[in-house]
Amino acid sequence: MDPSPDARPAALANLDVFVGAWSVAAVFPGAPPTGPAGRAVFAWDLGGRFLVQRVEIADPAAPASQWIIAANDDGVTYTAHYFDSRGVVRLYHMTFTEGVWTLQRDTADFSPLPFSQRFRGTFSDDVTTIHARWELAEDGQTWRPDFDLTYTKLA
Repeated sequence: MDPSPDARPAALANLDVFVGAWSVAAVFPGAPPTGPAGRAVFAWDLGGRFLVQRVEIADPAAPASQWIIAANDDGVTYTAHYFDSRGVVRLYHMTFTEGVWTLQRDTADFSPLPFSQRFRGTFSDDVTTIHARWELAEDGQTWRPDFDLTYTKLA
């Protein structure tokens, strides 16, 4: 039996901690910190059924992006749909458990898979900072750091 169209999956409530505006700073291997690289805003959309993240980056060489996050039927995992200003479209498997946010892409989807990606972000105890790292593996197995991010909550 299908759930009521008004029933919001309980797993979505776990993501309320993301909602708001965040500054985002990036650090690339071998390079000094660049300061705030951009801004991310998380907000509920379509009656609270989807969490949307919009990211604008100060560096014109970096793409702006939008993420749409949906709860999976298992009640504990999510699918994160990624779109960016280059026209890239990707799907990521996502988890969020005990303040640890993960994303992983290791299967071709809307775009080819020249490398696998994974992300791990850890919330501070006061939930105002997320320390995160993107990694990639050209062969799908040998992971190397791509870049680090620090999200700092603004509002």
